[in-house]
Amino acid sequence: MNQFVQMDVFFVVTTIVVIVTGILLVAILLSVWRILKYVEKITKDVSEESGLLREDIAGLRERMRDDGFKIFTVGAFLNKAFKRFTGRSGKRHTSREENA
Repeated sequence: MNQFVQMDVFFVVTTIVVIVTGILLVAILLSVWRILKYVEKITKDVSEESGLLREDIAGLRERMRDDGFKIFTVGAFLNKAFKRFTGRSGKRHTSREENA
């Protein structure tokens, strides 16, 4: 075989490998991008829920300061907290006024 033909075959094969590698790299990066968007959504949801939980605990502490420690107060708090976590049927609780 002529050396120029060998070089042409080498460059064609190398070009195909580079193109296939680039396509695979783009596919992997798109998958990572999608995963990062889900992670961002999850952290946003956790942040919102932790804010709501912080508000609920502050309300519980305030009621306990005013009324003293009562089982009814703790029970009402736990009931409200469990309703929020188990009552999720696609609706989002964004504020305390919506829950009341």
